[in-house]
Amino acid sequence: MTDNRNLTLLTDLYQLTMMNGYLKEGRKDEIAVFDVFFRQNGMITYSVACGLEQAIDYVLNLNFGEKEIEYLRGLGIFSEEFLEYLRNFKFTGDIYAVPEGTVVFPGEPIFTVKAPIMQAQLIETAVLNIINFQTLIATKAAKIRYAAKNDLVMEFGLRRAQAPDAGIYGARAAVIGGCDSTSNVLAGEMFGIPVSGTHAHSWVMNFKDEYTAFKAYADVYPENALLLVDTYDTLKQGIPNAIKVFDELRAAGYKPKGIRLDSGDLAYLSKKAREMLDNAGYPDTVICASGDLDEYSISSLKNQGATINSWGVGTRLITSADMPALGGVYKLSAIVEKDGEIVPKIKLSENTEKITNPGFKNIYRVYDKRTGHAEADFIYLRNEEEYDESKPLVLTHPTERWKTITFDNYELRSLHADIVKDGKLVYDMPSLSEIKKYAERELATFWDEYKRLDKPHVYKVDLSDALYELKTAMLESIRSKS
Repeated sequence: MTDNRNLTLLTDLYQLTMMNGYLKEGRKDEIAVFDVFFRQNGMITYSVACGLEQAIDYVLNLNFGEKEIEYLRGLGIFSEEFLEYLRNFKFTGDIYAVPEGTVVFPGEPIFTVKAPIMQAQLIETAVLNIINFQTLIATKAAKIRYAAKNDLVMEFGLRRAQAPDAGIYGARAAVIGGCDSTSNVLAGEMFGIPVSGTHAHSWVMNFKDEYTAFKAYADVYPENALLLVDTYDTLKQGIPNAIKVFDELRAAGYKPKGIRLDSGDLAYLSKKAREMLDNAGYPDTVICASGDLDEYSISSLKNQGATINSWGVGTRLITSADMPALGGVYKLSAIVEKDGEIVPKIKLSENTEKITNPGFKNIYRVYDKRTGHAEADFIYLRNEEEYDESKPLVLTHPTERWKTITFDNYELRSLHADIVKDGKLVYDMPSLSEIKKYAERELATFWDEYKRLDKPHVYKVDLSDALYELKTAMLESIRSKS
């Protein structure tokens, strides 16, 4: 269902009609540069880039078989010359991108394609589909992890995800963003993610009473008896019955795991549960909570003194309920002439935030050598001279040019990695656990002021002087002709 599918037609129709037009115009070999980036809005502060592996897998496996070609022929809108071209279609371009797990910000090119225009055009829709979704979920998970601090966080979203693929790749992204495990067994098998879970209310309801249900579950899983205690009455029945079973487990030489709360006033119930468990001699047992949790409810519960140390997050994570779409875009930024000259392109708009940054670009991140923390990013043109880190670096606000900041004890890190060259993978894809660790290190380099949930500080993302001057000159030239 999720593997071994030909996803070549996972695209918008207009990508194919434009390709047909480029072929007719004799421009199929024209080299174009496209950038993937997302725009600033009221809810985006930072994002955790995710989905690169699946996006690259899609690009490198593009092929039009007879089934796909016959379908397109049946639409009656494509020339036979175009359909014949598709028969031998293969991506032969270059791709540069930030590694998965990199913290990125609005306006930054996180995935750059340099390829023949028809190839670069075709991959737009699917690349955005993959990267937008996984980045969105990884970011939501990172915020939940930040709120939960050092507690265990489990991804429980499969049943509420928008179809199987969202559940599977959402679980992958959630782990990259900070979750410790998933309830999704297929995702666990596909990506090597630890799987976790307890039992449902239906298990308790299927026995003659709650104690019998708990005992039966503990008999099957004596070393992992995490009991759901809110089926009937949490404080009067659930926890006392759990303690009774824990006593029997301990007498048999096992260490009880803990309890799960899925409803009610979680702050109050967890504090009462902790008191009851401690008084019964089980101070090390886990108190797990679930039930429409997100970073805001977890933060609130912690502020209320809740004694929860394990969190099962589902619906509001896997759907990113408060911001269900990232809004990433794929925009043309340059054309490469036959002699290799890069001709920058720019999109204008009456909305300032929709004016694109022209040219073939990369991103530098500025780190303070004294603290190791990230202090600012700036987008620069790839043909600029190398920056001398022994000299002060002055960055200027991308629109309010009177705002500047100077760094004198810093180091620069280029964020893009070479991923695909001439249609061949040149990047060693890390394992999921390596990406997760990298994301943790990345997030740790940012001050809490940028990660806090309430009114976070705005991280500086500037343009190099050369890029700013190019953009300004292009704007003035276009407006003078209008």
